[in-house]
Amino acid sequence: MRRRPAVTLTFLVCIVPSFAQHEPPTFRSQAASAVVWGHDNEFGAISSSVLDPVTGNTIHQLSYGGMDVSARVGFEKISTSETGELLNFTASIVNNTASDASLRYGGSSVDGRATAPLSVVFTNNGVRKRQREQVWEVAKMHCFSSGFLSSQNFFSTNAASQTFTVPPRRALTVSFVIKDPRPYSMRCSMEGCYPTGTMRFAVTVNTTDFVFVWPGRSAVYCGK
Repeated sequence: MRRRPAVTLTFLVCIVPSFAQHEPPTFRSQAASAVVWGHDNEFGAISSSVLDPVTGNTIHQLSYGGMDVSARVGFEKISTSETGELLNFTASIVNNTASDASLRYGGSSVDGRATAPLSVVFTNNGVRKRQREQVWEVAKMHCFSSGFLSSQNFFSTNAASQTFTVPPRRALTVSFVIKDPRPYSMRCSMEGCYPTGTMRFAVTVNTTDFVFVWPGRSAVYCGK
């Protein structure tokens, strides 16, 4: 089934680009053009869903202004010895225009709680010992090592990783990971365990926020 998403004037979970891993992220309301998956409007943005032919997982697609954005959501436990979950998001952007497109982190929230990407690095070699507890290595997160998330491009608290360029007629996939801010966020049944509540995240392409809303039950378990 195909729907048309709404173009709104406000996206309440836009993040201020500067924040530190040890400090709570700062969010603010900001006027912006946004297309939201699953809402109708007359401006020509279109949302749809497809199933990954390999895994059978749901992929949400949102097209607007010459850009096609496909998104998935997954989760894994922090570790076998620690409680809590890592929620991860990945989006593939296809630039169908004749000009470069800028791609930035647009914001994320879980049940209305604003969140920020973790500080992700390929390796903590060279990272000062006292700072190693504040970074997360790609190889130690199974959703990256399994290929569910793209390890080539990702958003993190490192300011240098906050903007990418998508060339004309090309595609780029970007990922980011957050730590679930809720103390009790999982629900288990005979079908398995899944996050509760609602997750929202956005990527900003040029000046438009592409916003995806996911019920926790739809998240894919990509852990061990």
